[in-house]
Amino acid sequence: MTEKIELVLDAKAELGEGPCWDARTGILYWVDIEGEKVCAFNPTTGENKEIVLDQQVSAVVPTLNKDKLIVALEKGLFYLQEQTEELQLITEIERNLPDNRTNDGKCDAYGRFWIGTMNKKEEKEQGALYCLDTNGEFTKKLDNISTSNGLAWDKNNNYMYYIDTPTQKVLRYEFALDTAILGKAVEVVDFSDEEGFPDGMTIDQEGMLWIAHWGGSKVSRWNPNTNKKLEDIELPVLNVTSCTFGGGNLQELYITTARTGMSEEQLEKYPLSGGLFKATTKVAGMQSAFVADSI
Repeated sequence: MTEKIELVLDAKAELGEGPCWDARTGILYWVDIEGEKVCAFNPTTGENKEIVLDQQVSAVVPTLNKDKLIVALEKGLFYLQEQTEELQLITEIERNLPDNRTNDGKCDAYGRFWIGTMNKKEEKEQGALYCLDTNGEFTKKLDNISTSNGLAWDKNNNYMYYIDTPTQKVLRYEFALDTAILGKAVEVVDFSDEEGFPDGMTIDQEGMLWIAHWGGSKVSRWNPNTNKKLEDIELPVLNVTSCTFGGGNLQELYITTARTGMSEEQLEKYPLSGGLFKATTKVAGMQSAFVADSI
């Protein structure tokens, strides 16, 4: 299924995360959480523009306005003007929980922005999953979350897939696109026998899930209807964090990685840790959605 894997940027990111492809411009946005950077990678030129902020940033998604991004900082959601690097607060998040920060975030097909939180000391069930609706309403959708991570929606928007990393499971929620209401949840992937932990996630046109292995040196492809793994993509790094489809035909899987917390021996073994990789696939992915202008 996967033809080749290549390092496209030896970024040496501390905690590369949150890749999001803008099909309008051919730019891959991603973040270095601990490096406090929002990055815009141009595959054509190889240029990686960096916007350095003054706090950790865990997610970035373009808006329908091409000059404006939405970013998740430690304690809030902000608009980021890409040209001027100006930040504008949209909403604060968990100001009453100083040991929490935001983590993975993604936009649904309606233009809503979903963002999860986690405890910085990795204490369990201290986080939550929130949704910023197109009318500006900010609502808690799930509670007692430990490490809110991968999000994906099927092409018909009947289901939302979700990862709370320490549970070692992917859950599929019934999903109503017009209301953002989450219904019944069922387990569709059991990661307990896998190497590493499930981190970020994306979905392809066939409805298969692609899951990054934190501590497992790979991305794996799964059939959520059968709980069967279909393929492994091995990478020359230890901590694989997330992935998304890009390129003109959405058959280039961009993969972020991390080097944070690794020992000198591990870094010697995996010198490309923190790099941005690309795998060419035979199946096309789903196009990333953009945040609505009305928020």
